Amino acid sequence: MTRSDLVEELATRFSQLTHRDAEHAVKTLLDAMSDSLVRGHRIEIRGFGSFSVNRRPPRMGRNPRSGESVAIPEKRVAHFKPGKALRESVDARTEELLTATLSR
Repeated sequence: MTRSDLVEELATRFSQLTHRDAEHAVKTLLDAMSDSLVRGHRIEIRGFGSFSVNRRPPRMGRNPRSGESVAIPEKRVAHFKPGKALRESVDARTEELLTATLSR
């Protein structure tokens, strides 16, 4: 699902929202989440999952063309850990789809 798909789904589910309002709501939510992660905070959405920032230490890598060593600097990356309810829901629905596809 892309950002525009999310906006379309929101506008469809809530008929009182215009497309522009749905787009603004999605942008506001994503901006707030990004800002929170930039500040180093953790985001937890019960039943869905949590977002946090992980540190990747500096390391030595290789240039695939020349084979020479390259220093890769430290990075901070966003990390998502799905919640138990989401994991179970995805597992159950995937199994249902797989069973329905195989029984055809």
